[in-house]
Amino acid sequence: MAEQELDLAAEQNSPQEVPEGWLPIREVARQTGVNPVTLRAWERRYGLIVPQRTPKGHRLYSDEQVLKIQAILAWLDRGVAVSQVGDLLKACEPPAAKPGNQWLIERQRLAQAISLLNERQLDEAFNANLALYPPRTLCEQLLLPLLAELALRWQGQFGSELERVFFHSWLRSKLGARIYHNNRQQSGAPLLLINLSSLPLEPQMWLSAWLASSANCPVEVFDWPVPLNQLSLALERLSPRALLFFSSQSLDSTVLRKHLPQLASTCQIPLLLAGAAASIHDAELSDIPGLSLATTPINALQQLQFLHLLGDSLQ
Repeated sequence: MAEQELDLAAEQNSPQEVPEGWLPIREVARQTGVNPVTLRAWERRYGLIVPQRTPKGHRLYSDEQVLKIQAILAWLDRGVAVSQVGDLLKACEPPAAKPGNQWLIERQRLAQAISLLNERQLDEAFNANLALYPPRTLCEQLLLPLLAELALRWQGQFGSELERVFFHSWLRSKLGARIYHNNRQQSGAPLLLINLSSLPLEPQMWLSAWLASSANCPVEVFDWPVPLNQLSLALERLSPRALLFFSSQSLDSTVLRKHLPQLASTCQIPLLLAGAAASIHDAELSDIPGLSLATTPINALQQLQFLHLLGDSLQ
């Protein structure tokens, strides 16, 4: 029997014939807006969503897989090709943690504070960890996994945009204050971070800035998109030690094919591109001399260290 006929037969089953906690392909299509033909194509060609099968071959999906489908749609909305989504999902996937794991407990504390829009509770939970762990550890074990978990939770959830704005605003304020304090204690040319996406709040860009700042590197952040043809003014007035561009979205073709190659050929300082855009455009940008690529804030920190752009004490 053809796959379409198998799934059609599954759709006609009574609710009692579908195991509890699993959804037939028709219900998944209804919840996500992705038709069954596309779901089957994602499975066969890219292995993005691999459902369970009944003894008769009918596809069954878990609630977690529905969230994953919504995450795929979010990447597609950012301009990412479906063939590239798998790698991005893996890069953003929170590490598995057993119940009772301390980092899991801490992420749950932060997530609860975010759901309540409770700034004091969020502050206290984060400060308690900040007193015990260095920035890189907190980034790897707490904040990056938390962002990945929240991204899944916020897919299609009522009130998710409110939570997103609350948390991203808090994170920018919190990390911005620490960067400001660090900058007062440091000297030398700054690292200039520039947002290349259309999003006014890029949390991973602020994590990158915080990590660099915590490694004895002065930092300046332009978190609102800046016209690249005006960068010469920033270079002239700030004399940065390097430029770190960030985007979680695909890049505009003009930026991709004109501005970045021109900057790489004329700029006298190192250039880095961080965020999902580095993975999305890896094939197009990897051959540009003088341009380094980094998918995550941790990768960006490692690249900065490799290029000897940080202080002597890497925390």
